[in-house]
Amino acid sequence: MAHTILLVQVGPRLESRTYSDFESVNECMEGVCKIYEEHLKVKNPNTPTITYDISQLFDFIDQLADLSCLVYQRSTNTYAPYNKEWIKEKIYVLLRQAASTD
Repeated sequence: MAHTILLVQVGPRLESRTYSDFESVNECMEGVCKIYEEHLKVKNPNTPTITYDISQLFDFIDQLADLSCLVYQRSTNTYAPYNKEWIKEKIYVLLRQAASTD
């Protein structure tokens, strides 16, 4: 369980920057999925059930101006930065684990 800060910049404008913090990396990855799900709800307001696959989620991540994580490192008492590729890797592992427990 490592405190994780998610940094998001949706578009080119600096005003679109935001951040969220989570108690763990997995919670943060779930947060990224929720951001995408909210995006889909806004784009499809009349669709009662929205489904997507991982490639659509990854396309969304790639289209963001910036997405990165800062993960707390207890050994050095610092936060280590991670990029979109690392985030996609962690999401893939999380979703694969979730699918295997269903």
